[in-house]
Amino acid sequence: MSKLPAIQYAPRDGSGLPDHIASNRDQIDRELLEAGAVLFRGFQVDTPEAFHDAVKAYSSQLLDYTYRSTPRKEESKQVYTSTDYPASEDIPMHNENSYSHSWPLKLWFYCVQPAKSGGATPVADSRRVLERLDRSLRERFAQRGVLYVRHYSKVMDLPWQEVFQTTDKAEVERFCRDNGIEFEWEDDNLTTRQVSQAIARHPSTGEEVWFNQANLFHPSSLPAEDYEDMLTIFGPDKLPRNALYGDGTPFTPEELAAIREAYEQEAVDVAWEKGDVLLIENMLAAHGRRPFTPPRKVLVAMSEAFNLVPAHAGMS
Repeated sequence: MSKLPAIQYAPRDGSGLPDHIASNRDQIDRELLEAGAVLFRGFQVDTPEAFHDAVKAYSSQLLDYTYRSTPRKEESKQVYTSTDYPASEDIPMHNENSYSHSWPLKLWFYCVQPAKSGGATPVADSRRVLERLDRSLRERFAQRGVLYVRHYSKVMDLPWQEVFQTTDKAEVERFCRDNGIEFEWEDDNLTTRQVSQAIARHPSTGEEVWFNQANLFHPSSLPAEDYEDMLTIFGPDKLPRNALYGDGTPFTPEELAAIREAYEQEAVDVAWEKGDVLLIENMLAAHGRRPFTPPRKVLVAMSEAFNLVPAHAGMS
């Protein structure tokens, strides 16, 4: 039975979440490494600024959301809306920025407004997801890694200007070189290719975790009708985003189905209450989103950057 998430309730003395975090840091850290996520419930967190203060009580520096995969708005400094995605659709399980060589170790979610119905955030232990996968599948992914291919377009998905948070092509190229991302321009259109890890080792615990977005980047994660429309519009070689083995070999439908089933078997739904704050250890726990009936508003912040710089970073 999963221990995810650990829950800490507001104490009767009425102390706020920043004070609670400062006074109970060791316990929070233990529960976070064991369970993968800690839910703080019943604290008086009622503004984005109060949420920011709670995160700052744990992590001295919040992170900007760069090299974006999904659309977000900045609600207050380094506090963002959760992914803007149709309410009727699931957001598949994933670890934040695991398509990259750098990612936040800590994710923070704050419930401003629970959905009228649905809208839970499922979480899954990345260690247990890895254990559920067939050994031969794990070995293939570990040996080859995952290739992420993105064709940036103003027609569908995100334009490169939003992903890289700049309109300067030189800045984009500098970022790509520093992060081991191959890039190619066709006039104002950009294509990037990056091979990243499929399985990662946690820097503190030494545990291996399933850590990639093969299931999310692959276009089969879309509703079937949308997938077919994209194939018609762009063709199989120009899809806005795709994931393959690191050597360019396509995943089989059976492999992707096995990954999605492992996530779903381990998923535990966190049903939001107003004012909840959820701390996720990003390497130890994946997250997603269930469909919902609006309105719903959940904010997110990130902290503690971890960089796995590839050997070829800085090369053109």
